[in-house]
Amino acid sequence: MQIFGVDIGGSGIKGAPVDLDRGDLAEERFKVLTPRPATPEGVADGVQQVVDHFGWTGPVGLTFPGVVTGGSTIRTAANVDKSWIDTDARALFSSRLGGLPVTVVNDADAAGVAEVNFGAGRGRRGTVILLTFGTGIGSALFIDGTLVPNTELGHLELHGHDAEKRASSKVKDDEELTWEHWAHRVQKYLAHVEMLFSPELFIIGGGVSRKSQKFLHLIEGIRAEIVPAQLQNNAGIVGAAMRAAEGE
Repeated sequence: MQIFGVDIGGSGIKGAPVDLDRGDLAEERFKVLTPRPATPEGVADGVQQVVDHFGWTGPVGLTFPGVVTGGSTIRTAANVDKSWIDTDARALFSSRLGGLPVTVVNDADAAGVAEVNFGAGRGRRGTVILLTFGTGIGSALFIDGTLVPNTELGHLELHGHDAEKRASSKVKDDEELTWEHWAHRVQKYLAHVEMLFSPELFIIGGGVSRKSQKFLHLIEGIRAEIVPAQLQNNAGIVGAAMRAAEGE
């Protein structure tokens, strides 16, 4: 069975049909840049480009980089335009896609669902936390495989700032931090999250997961196991498609 998944990020909008039996992309993903400013209409244009690229005519699952309640209403917009707040995202995207059935879910939650079902969190019990490092820091919290949605742990305070303003991969690039310096910041963030939730496992996702060999070994003093996301930066696309298949 195939369902289309779209992952909306602060820098790019990417999507592809997903093979839900394998938990992997059925075709090579297509990506466009997230518009600046990332307004609802501008992002909807980008989503339409991605879906139209494949000529897709079935259900579509989409991630959003913020809190999504009721499978539709946007509550926060830290890394996109503030006009997203209180937008009915399901109605917006469905209208732009010619009435196709649409499901909208928090981006890190989608990535977490994919990793727990098909990736690094498969079969793991207890408390598992996936963290996506990209434009910001997204989070997905699981208790015995069950998602606690919209946790937004990237906005925990760290040294007087939102954690994602100190330790996202965008900050690493913007401040031209070495892997060692950035890993030290990530370590402090993980220690703070661990103090609050005592997870058995941290899964590190987002685009930076492709380069886990450059920094994971530099993180010390964390009791939980730390592993890279197996689906890497495709996890959001896969998880969005999974949610669409469930009719979430």
